[in-house]
Parts: sequence; structure tokens; C-alpha cells
Amino acid sequence: QVQLVESGGGLVQPGGSLRLSCAASGFTFSANAMKWYRQAPGKERELVAFIGSAAEITDYADSVKGRFTISRANDKRTVYLQMNSLKPEDTAVYYCYTRRRFRDYWGQGTQVTVSS
Repeated sequence: QVQLVESGGGLVQPGGSLRLSCAASGFTFSANAMKWYRQAPGKERELVAFIGSAAEITDYADSVKGRFTISRANDKRTVYLQMNSLKPEDTAVYYCYTRRRFRDYWGQGTQVTVSS
């Protein structure tokens, strides 16, 4: 079955960096676009970044453009989110997502807290 497992979250000071990873299994990873979402307390889940199946296209929410970079390693079945210049408003649970055969799949999430 499809599994998405995020890692790499933690506590970081404003201006710091983190790299999130999402390890995928149970489907043809190289054929699927991948996304990162986040959800802050009391807010709706929002799309952060998107990457095409061959990394031919990427896109970002305006709030993270120029600070976050999404990438993937198809040989490792892993998608990454490099987050630089982190701000307190980036605090959220970050989720990996894909869609396959008309079904949505989510990871369990990883907490990112930006605080001094």
C-alpha cells in the first residue's frame, strides 16, 4: 500500500534552516508528482510546494518563494523540502502528499517550530 513517511522537523530559531524528507513506498514514485502542505494551529491546510514527476516543474506558495526549495531523488524514492530563512509564521505540521488512481495519500506529518 502507499506509504509516505516524513522526517526532519524540529525546533529552529528564526533565520535558521531545516530540510524535510518524505520517503515513499507502495507506488511508482517516479511517475507521480509530489506536494508539501502545511497546517498551522487554527488554520486550514495550505499548499507549500509542488514538484513534477521528473522534477521538470516546481511551484511554490508566495509566502515561501525564494526561501524554500522542493526537490526529489527518484532513485531514493524521496522528496525533500529545503527551508531557509525560517520565520515564526512557518511554524506548522508539514505533510507530504501524492495522488494516485483518484485517491489522495498523506503522510503522518512532521512538526516544524520556529521560535527563539
